[in-house]
Amino acid sequence: MKHLYHQLYLTIIASLVLVVLVAGLLWRLGPSDTPASRAFEIAGELMAAQLPPASGGAMVQQQAITRLHDRLDIDLGLFDSARRPLATAGRPVPPPPARQSHGWIYGHDGAAWAIKLPDSRWIVARPSLPPHRPVLRLIVFLGGIALAVALCAYPVVRRLTRRLERLQQGVEQLGSGDLSARVEVEGRDEVARLAASFNRAAGRIEELVRAHKLLLANTSHELRTPLSRIRIGVELMLENIRGRGRTELLRDIAELDRLIDEILLSSRLDARAVNRADEEIDLLALAAEEGARYDDCTLEGQSVTVFGDRGLLQRMLRNLLDNAQRYGRVPIEISVGLRDGLASIAVSDQGPGVPESERELIFSPFYRGGSGRESGRGTGLGLTLVHQIASNHGGTARWAPGRDKPSRIEVTLPLAENRVTSRKD
Repeated sequence: MKHLYHQLYLTIIASLVLVVLVAGLLWRLGPSDTPASRAFEIAGELMAAQLPPASGGAMVQQQAITRLHDRLDIDLGLFDSARRPLATAGRPVPPPPARQSHGWIYGHDGAAWAIKLPDSRWIVARPSLPPHRPVLRLIVFLGGIALAVALCAYPVVRRLTRRLERLQQGVEQLGSGDLSARVEVEGRDEVARLAASFNRAAGRIEELVRAHKLLLANTSHELRTPLSRIRIGVELMLENIRGRGRTELLRDIAELDRLIDEILLSSRLDARAVNRADEEIDLLALAAEEGARYDDCTLEGQSVTVFGDRGLLQRMLRNLLDNAQRYGRVPIEISVGLRDGLASIAVSDQGPGVPESERELIFSPFYRGGSGRESGRGTGLGLTLVHQIASNHGGTARWAPGRDKPSRIEVTLPLAENRVTSRKD
């Protein structure tokens, strides 16, 4: 069983059923020396006073049994010590069992009383309207109690487990990255204290992560000023440097500047400190604008409109094209269109792609696939920013290889409107 409330509820039901069965069994097989057995002995003494002795004739005994039947309106049977019938009145009654003293006996027409007389004869008596069996009545009575408890226990058990389910949902929500996840604290029991502890822990985690992100964002921002001064100083020094050394030094400074810019933007996106502008953007036009910056880049698809920040979406598309150019093989293809009611923009190249086990990891910061930079897709924050910007716009980014395009990344975004026109460049 997958649900805890099923287990708790069925445990209660099983316990009640067991109580009913054990009570019925004890009633049926309990010790014979009970107040009920004493009552049967007294009844035997009283009945013996109303009957002729065992030495009396069959006619006399039959008359006595008939007289008692008419007076008490019960079915009667008189048996000798060997359980052979001597006289009967009313409907036939079952003979007393061979291995029983006083007590209840059961026949086709219902329960009867077997009473042993002092002279070892037996009287079997049964009301003309057969009563319910005592064991059955006990079982029905206890079953009614069990049913009432079951009906009352279900909402209590369900309320308990529903709180646990909400706590589980809060844990899953926190684990998925929503640090604002909290659960409602209900009651004063252990579950309520657990919920309160979870809320305190989640709040502390949110504070620590926010502080970490702000520290990273502020650090990246503060690095920009000394880097700018270093750039100016190096450019003055490089007037006397020529050739390959000058080119490599300038490239390293540019790469460092780009990396700091990516860290700053990633931190701001994580900390939700980006004031995103919402405007209607034609993805096909945006892709055409960005694709024109690259050689061997083709574009095809449909004109689709989304709401979003133009600068962020430009950065997302540029990172996809940079990734394809630096770590893939030309030509690069951009495809814009619709997929499952969403706007889709995909960038593919002629590279070999990545193993299936790494398709989720390529969006991690500074991830190196395979044996290093040349075999992996991106070693900085390029694809991480792609994923963050897509999420910031309510979309997703994923590695989506095609049959003849093993190296392909697709981003899907919510549509701004339903107007779609065809175009192919």
